[in-house]
Amino acid sequence: MQASVPNQAFPAAQPWWSQRWPWLLMLGPFVVLVAGLYTGWLAFSQPDSLVVGDYYKRGKAINQDLRRDRAASALGLSAELRYDVARGVLTGALAHTGAGQAAPRRVLLHLAHATQPERDIKLVVVPAADGRFAVALPMLERSRWQVLLEDDKREWRLEGSWQWPAQREVTVRAD
Repeated sequence: MQASVPNQAFPAAQPWWSQRWPWLLMLGPFVVLVAGLYTGWLAFSQPDSLVVGDYYKRGKAINQDLRRDRAASALGLSAELRYDVARGVLTGALAHTGAGQAAPRRVLLHLAHATQPERDIKLVVVPAADGRFAVALPMLERSRWQVLLEDDKREWRLEGSWQWPAQREVTVRAD
């Protein structure tokens, strides 16, 4: 009878958790799980502000907006805006070609941030007799801004887009 000699070719089996391959194989699904949880947290903690709840009312208001655009065209309105970073001043000029029309006493200027409404800037501008104006403005953020100018009675409006700082100045015209 032969004595049983332990086989030296096969080392003693170690438990699975002491091996590196199971951990390496589990790392991929774990990273995906963590990324999914983070994405879900982002989706619920920062809701999308581009979707409006009253889309039907906004759709009905388009006709009123078009009427205001036509009024601006009839007056031949245009506006030029320029931002001076060194002084922190937004300067501009409001011009009109309508005969017998006086320059408005107050103009509402709304700079709407492209994606974050909490960063919108609303200013009241008082143009001089020649239509020029200047208003203090804190540092203008690098973004694409929607520019909306309208009189305080909301009879006309000018609307355009401004890519700051790629465009140092912008001209908004009634079409």
